[in-house]
Amino acid sequence: MAGAKLTPSPSEIDPDVKTEVQKTPEPTWVNPSSPLRTMGSFGSDAGQRVQVEFYVNENTFKERLKLFFIKNQRSSLRIRLFNFSLKILTCVLYIVRVSLDNPWDGNGGSCYGTSCRNNSWTNTTKSTNINWEVIFWVNRKDPVWAIQVTVALISFLETMLITYLSYKGNIWEQMFQISFILEMINTVPFIITIFWEPLRNIFVPVFLNCWLAKGALENMINDFHRAIQRTHSAMFNQVFILICTLLCLVFTGACGIQHLERAGKHLTLFDSFYFCIVTFSTVGYGDVTPQIWPSQLLVVILICVALVVLPLQFEELAYLWMESQKLGGNYSRHRAQTEKHVVLCVSSLKIDLLMDFLNEFYAHPRLQDYYVVILCPTEIDIQVRRILQIPLWSQRVIYLQGSALKDQDLMRAKMDDAEACFILSSRNEVDRTAADHQTILRAWAAKDFAPNCPLYVQILKPENKFHVKFADHVVCEEEFKYAMLALNCVCPATSTLVTLLVHTSRGQEGQLSPEQWQRTYGRCSGNEVYHIRLCDSKFFGEYDGKSFTYASFHAHKKYGVCLIGVKREDNKSILLNPGPRHIMAAPDTCYYINITKEENSAFIFKQEEKHNKGLPVSGLYDAPSRLPVHSIIASMGTVAIDLQNPDPPEETSKLTLPTENGAGSRRPSIAPVLEIADSSAILPCDLLSDQSEDETTQSDEEGSVGSDFVKGYPPNSPYIGSSPTLCHLLPQKAPFCCLRLDKGCTHSSFEDAKAYGFKNKLIIVSAETAGNGLYNFIVPLRAYYRPRKELNPIVLLLDYQPDNHFLEAICCFPMVYFMAGTIDNLDNLLQCGIIYADNLVVVDKESTMSAEEDYMADAKTIVNVQTMFRLFPSLSIITELTHPSNMRFMQFRAKDCYSLALSKLEKIERDKGSNLAFMFRLPFAAGRVFSISMLDTLLYQSFVKDYMIAIARLLLGLDTTPGSGYLCAMKITEEDLWIRTYGRLFQKLCSSSAEIPIGIYRTESHMFSTSESQVSINTGEGLERRERGESWKEKTAHRNSTTSDQSEHPLLRKKSMQWARRLSRKSAKPSSRAERISQQRLNLYRRSERQELSELVKNRMKHLGLPTVGYEDVSNLTASDVMNRVNLGYLQDEMNDHQNTLSYVLINPPPDTMLELNDIVYIIRSDPLAHMPEDSQPGHARTSRHQQQEFGTETRDETHL
Repeated sequence: MAGAKLTPSPSEIDPDVKTEVQKTPEPTWVNPSSPLRTMGSFGSDAGQRVQVEFYVNENTFKERLKLFFIKNQRSSLRIRLFNFSLKILTCVLYIVRVSLDNPWDGNGGSCYGTSCRNNSWTNTTKSTNINWEVIFWVNRKDPVWAIQVTVALISFLETMLITYLSYKGNIWEQMFQISFILEMINTVPFIITIFWEPLRNIFVPVFLNCWLAKGALENMINDFHRAIQRTHSAMFNQVFILICTLLCLVFTGACGIQHLERAGKHLTLFDSFYFCIVTFSTVGYGDVTPQIWPSQLLVVILICVALVVLPLQFEELAYLWMESQKLGGNYSRHRAQTEKHVVLCVSSLKIDLLMDFLNEFYAHPRLQDYYVVILCPTEIDIQVRRILQIPLWSQRVIYLQGSALKDQDLMRAKMDDAEACFILSSRNEVDRTAADHQTILRAWAAKDFAPNCPLYVQILKPENKFHVKFADHVVCEEEFKYAMLALNCVCPATSTLVTLLVHTSRGQEGQLSPEQWQRTYGRCSGNEVYHIRLCDSKFFGEYDGKSFTYASFHAHKKYGVCLIGVKREDNKSILLNPGPRHIMAAPDTCYYINITKEENSAFIFKQEEKHNKGLPVSGLYDAPSRLPVHSIIASMGTVAIDLQNPDPPEETSKLTLPTENGAGSRRPSIAPVLEIADSSAILPCDLLSDQSEDETTQSDEEGSVGSDFVKGYPPNSPYIGSSPTLCHLLPQKAPFCCLRLDKGCTHSSFEDAKAYGFKNKLIIVSAETAGNGLYNFIVPLRAYYRPRKELNPIVLLLDYQPDNHFLEAICCFPMVYFMAGTIDNLDNLLQCGIIYADNLVVVDKESTMSAEEDYMADAKTIVNVQTMFRLFPSLSIITELTHPSNMRFMQFRAKDCYSLALSKLEKIERDKGSNLAFMFRLPFAAGRVFSISMLDTLLYQSFVKDYMIAIARLLLGLDTTPGSGYLCAMKITEEDLWIRTYGRLFQKLCSSSAEIPIGIYRTESHMFSTSESQVSINTGEGLERRERGESWKEKTAHRNSTTSDQSEHPLLRKKSMQWARRLSRKSAKPSSRAERISQQRLNLYRRSERQELSELVKNRMKHLGLPTVGYEDVSNLTASDVMNRVNLGYLQDEMNDHQNTLSYVLINPPPDTMLELNDIVYIIRSDPLAHMPEDSQPGHARTSRHQQQEFGTETRDETHL
């Protein structure tokens, strides 16, 4: 307050603080008639400023001393160092005094005031009379005395000063401290000798100053660590205290015994030290022993003190050691500066997560010298501890218990020197949003502590992704999961395709198996995505200035590599199959699929000589032993190119058999792939063709369903950061009431799927809640490049009612509905139209992810899926599991011996250290089961291949870059078998529609008898040769009876001869009467079980008022229906336990791989908007529309309701 000074109350005045109080002026009487000036006005009084001093209590002499001796870190450290030096000096002076002292020299020092007794030095007998005078009096030289007195005086004054400064009101508490008592014993007698000269030779136990030196050294180390602002190790402190305690005990015992034995055997200081060491080490030689009872009593006291003090010290040390083992210690600064390391931050570390990370991270050769520092807030698990004790990992993996939010723990992990930091979310948490929040804070803390350290962040929910947008690489789990499950419905086994692509493998899995499909499947699983600059490439360097399609085909023809994408030097976006109009340039970065990268490949051109001589060319896949492991490059088979007929024929299908030129025996020809794009030779699936065809060819009945669809961008995104995608949309948003499938409203009276009259079969998604990730399931299925006639209705079967925010996001999409219900309720399944569905997607529920037993989290999902598999065997069920190891229980059959054989194969591959041991499980190979933990390797692989996340998002349709293609599939029909090989198919697609095939999804049916089902995986070479010989005989017989389209196929399957083979086996080995009766009883039991299930479903449908016409009883299916469903992979061993339907993915198979009926080819189709011809006419658009054939285009009788 201006013009006034506040006076503190008496209670607020510190009696130790002296302040100068200015005299206040005399009060001036003011005339009452004159107006009063208010405080704060700009008068003369307001102009007077009062200076206020703060912390005046620290200006006193006592506070200044306390600040210098105690509070200040650096000054107190100097004081403690000086005190420690004094104590060490006193101990040294004592040793000097002992070395100069001789009690029997007769100089009176030790015989002061008495007559010395004539005791012989050589007398070894124990004297009964103790000469106490030599114990209480010593011979101290004057220089030694002067120095000891000076040191004692300084120590006394310092002790009294420290005691005064640390006084807290209780003087007796400070006086009875052991350190104070020792100081008085060692200093006061010397001070007394200044004033009383006869006492100068009195004995003073100065050697006890070693205990004071020990305490000063401990305090000095603590102050030192505090001064330099570094955390010290408690383990180091405890070890240091233990060593100091042992030294003090030994020094005290040696000095005490030496002094007491002056009246006895007169031991030297070294002899006493030797005796203490022998005694404390429990050796006890007995050559040196105390002779008088005072020294013996001292030994007893020392042993008792050691028995009390040392065990306590060792116990504390053991406790700290155990705690340090839990915490994991520190990653040394020297190692961080000389070696490379990465930091893995997780909230809880499980054995599966650890092994997936280590196997994938160290699968790359250039990462073998890296260290992995794990930073986890929880105590290390027992299983994890055992794994880290294996020599393979113990030298490279360091576990630190700590939090990423503490700078001290980040400093322990040397985050600022790390090459990368991986921050993973805990997907097993019930509250996944809370798990994301923890991940976000960890990412922020890591970025704040080490701004230059690359971050690789895994997030669970898409709405939280924008919080970690600053990270170098981000993988959103729900985005990838739902997009992959959606593509599984239109491109079978997309999840298996992507999982195999993002896993590191050399393609050696299953090579010792007697099954041909396992060897082929395992060999092709080694294909991965690599990159190289065009100017540095041997694969693609010769195609500079050529079209992308030309480079892709010829690189596959010559080297067996599949070029899938490219990136311009001046553009950061990766383009998948940019089309034939993209001209390759030298600085372009090429992305290709191959067994290994080009740098690890060796080039052998001997195949060209064989081809010129007319000899058959065998691919390197057929003889991998001729090349090293790192240089397996597939060679080109026979590809027929007819240069006389370059123009594409006018046909209704792009793969239809063309007209032949010349003799009928000539093999059909395929148009060559042009170096430069020709608009007339490319048949694009563009936007205009789709519109023109829909406008001109759809019937009146179809017009009510799809005529009012428009293409555009969804107006409402459920979360921030979603990539805009051009989709099929409704002209106007549908009311929320119309999105409910099972309830009518004022706009629509339909209450079941049958009433809607959908043309295509349904896709049902079972989820717990309507999360924002479901938006990524709908978008790929409604993308603009999906033909209208192939859009499947989507039904969301949700456990809980969706909120309006989610409904607002999906109400613009056509044929998207929701219904409240669960998959364990048969009525809910029937109401949502499961009998009219082709695909049922079962999403893992968040509430079941956390279970008391880790691997029991999938128990409910597996049992419910097994029930639906029995009730609806023709339904394709795609299931998401929490743990990949539980996929062996999907569609479980206890009597299936073939699955048991595959289980043995999986164990063998796991023992070999394979990262893909589960790949041979039939549900995974067929794409029927998926676990999001399989995609963890996508984030790990991004450390070496920073483009993998971008390519995966483009393949799954999460991102749509202008000019980049998209993944789709096409089916090989009987009319397409004239192409014969995969290499010719590659040429046909590149020349006709500029599409790049990347793999095959193959389905085959195996029939095993009881004896064949017992085959072991470890079959000898003789049995393998015999099986191959039988297979060759079957192929030869089949080649003679049928056309030669499939004569060269090596796999053990002939779908068209399935029933004939079973009959031939029965005729070759007639069964006994008992076996036939047992088989009849089994068939009767099965028919009874199927009839019961069929009646159960029909009764529930009648109860709900649903028509039963659409439900098909499996027992009434004809042989052709069963065969058709087996080929499609829908009917899994329901008719026969000895029958196994095998579906698997072949990534980038060799060019000479034979095509087979019902093969589904994965292709990357170029962007129709980027390469739409300018002169496209409606008529030409209709023709090109008919020429596009994609998986699911053809309609079957059971497709219509």
